[in-house]
Amino acid sequence: MQLHQMMRIEFINACLSAKSKDDVLTEMLRTIIKGGIQLNIYLILDILKQRESLGSTGIGEGVAIPHGKIPDLNDIIVAFGRSEEGIDYHSIDGKPVPLFFLLLAPENSAGQHLKILAKISKMLKETSFRAKLLKAESQGDLYNIIMEQENACMA
Repeated sequence: MQLHQMMRIEFINACLSAKSKDDVLTEMLRTIIKGGIQLNIYLILDILKQRESLGSTGIGEGVAIPHGKIPDLNDIIVAFGRSEEGIDYHSIDGKPVPLFFLLLAPENSAGQHLKILAKISKMLKETSFRAKLLKAESQGDLYNIIMEQENACMA
């Protein structure tokens, strides 16, 4: 399964205004809703917060990949958000996080969920990819950079 099947350009927020972990999760969910997906924001926030209570999804190097399994969700959804200032996300390296990939998966999609997490993690290991995401000027640029990186990782 490829990211273009789970991620729409409308699911990208190039300029997050959030100042806290909870705020960034809320803002990213609202981005998905604005993109045309009906979600129970309160239920999903609770699921994401429960996942964060097990350990931060801030994986270091300025990246967080919050994720959760959502009841009654039909398809995997991937969203991206970027914060100009970075957010204190209790990342494993203790540094502010400017880059966020949010992954929402149906409850019964454990295998696919893990494959997508692994794919996103692999893409983000590239320093040049992270730098391009930080410098991109628009939502469209961000989308194209993400899709190009996925294709490069598959080659």
